Amino acid sequence: MSFGDFMAFAALMGGMIAIAAILAGAYKRRLAFLERKLELTAGVAATSAAEKAAQYATHNAEIENRLRALETIVTDGAWDTARQIETLRDETRAN
Repeated sequence: MSFGDFMAFAALMGGMIAIAAILAGAYKRRLAFLERKLELTAGVAATSAAEKAAQYATHNAEIENRLRALETIVTDGAWDTARQIETLRDETRAN
């Protein structure tokens, strides 16, 4: 192997190392971008989850109120059950 061949090989290796470094830098930037994107998505998902939890809690409270009313009607021994049902319907419509 002559000196010229050695220099050509060294230049080729240096070029390949430079290309690898450039590609590694681009890959590092892409990973940083994807990480930031994931952080933003996770933040939105957390906010969305909190809003859904609040909606479920409100809905759950409404269902519990309706269940209490039904329990009152069922367990009450009075003969005016129909009147109580209509009264509760009127209250629900008023709210």
